[in-house]
Amino acid sequence: LTMSFKKKLLIKNIGKLYTFPPFSIIPAVGENQNKVKIIENASIYIEDGLIKWYGEEKNLPKDLNISELNIIDAKGYIVVPGFIDCHTHLVFYGSREDEYISKIKGVPYLEIAKKGGGIKSTVRAVRKASKKELFEVAFSRLDRALSYGITTLEIKSGYGLSLSDEIKMLEVINELNDSHPIDIIPTLLAAHEVPDELSKEQYIKMIVNEIIPVVSRQKLAEFCDIFIEEGIYSIEDAKLILDKAKEYGLKIKIHSDQFHNMGGAKFASEIGAISVDHLESISEEGIKALSLKHIVAVLLPGVNFFLGINKYAPAKKLIKNNIPVAISTDFNPGSCMCQNLPLIMQLSASQLKMLPNEILNAVTINAACAIDRYEKYGIIHNDYFADLLILDIPNLNYFFYFLGENPVWMTIKKGQVVYRRDIFD
Repeated sequence: LTMSFKKKLLIKNIGKLYTFPPFSIIPAVGENQNKVKIIENASIYIEDGLIKWYGEEKNLPKDLNISELNIIDAKGYIVVPGFIDCHTHLVFYGSREDEYISKIKGVPYLEIAKKGGGIKSTVRAVRKASKKELFEVAFSRLDRALSYGITTLEIKSGYGLSLSDEIKMLEVINELNDSHPIDIIPTLLAAHEVPDELSKEQYIKMIVNEIIPVVSRQKLAEFCDIFIEEGIYSIEDAKLILDKAKEYGLKIKIHSDQFHNMGGAKFASEIGAISVDHLESISEEGIKALSLKHIVAVLLPGVNFFLGINKYAPAKKLIKNNIPVAISTDFNPGSCMCQNLPLIMQLSASQLKMLPNEILNAVTINAACAIDRYEKYGIIHNDYFADLLILDIPNLNYFFYFLGENPVWMTIKKGQVVYRRDIFD
């Protein structure tokens, strides 16, 4: 995929460059989430994969030796930071299109799960698949992600539900990170469902006594996540599992308050989670708890759109209460079979009523905070990684106005062109 460049790269003729003003607090919260810095007629100078200068083209450093540089003409298009997809289940096997038709007919997601469908259907497929099969299908999905401007993403396990199969998934995730241009953050989500062969109590003991220790010793995951929902895992279950994860040095993420208010947001603030994800059913108490800390609220509007549920997370209320909001695809085979982050961003405008600047922030710097990568990712700034997108549109507002269109013309990862529409499509 990668088009190799010299170590020095100049992107010139940028119509508008979008980044963020210096924030006193990162992640950006409240009014800051709606702030961007726009530089017109701009250029960016990159060296060894890092941004070394950016600004108006007329102010280019005079000591730059043009003969030493590769030059990209941005054609007057806009440039934004590379998108970060901070909540995905990208490693899975098989498909569940028949379940999707059942959902269209009105069968609830939780009812499908109770009949052996849902997550457990994918668990059976993943258990049968070899590491090679999982790797190959996931690698092709990562290639597609580049075309959507995704330069960094998180991938969860959670379709193994046994020691050997959770390890298998995490090994594949780590091998993908070693093999693909996209930076991948691995998350252990063993507590995604309960396997058929064990009671919940037995499986929790396996997670606590076997899976977490092995994952930690082998350094296979950075985060530990859990799905807190009626009929699956409770707050009490989550405390047992996540306390053990913290003991073994794993950072904490939480799925919660999706279909029902489970008190997950309040619990996330108590246990020190980096992010709490979904939040369609968050309570006033949960909002107050999150507002006291800078825990990122990761919203996943593609799920509600895919499932036909007209109940979205209260994005504007969260922002008003100084809670940092990130947006992600939640790409998975059951509740959001969609890798198209630009489309999810457009849904965030039409359904969550978020403004363009808020959404750009939500898939860049705040998304970087949701995976604890804010020091080098998510902003166009000196000494940050040169993860950049060239979008063939006149301005950011046009991105949201042209519904369903993917404006990514070029994806640059650490100073290397990894996707260009006219070459890779």
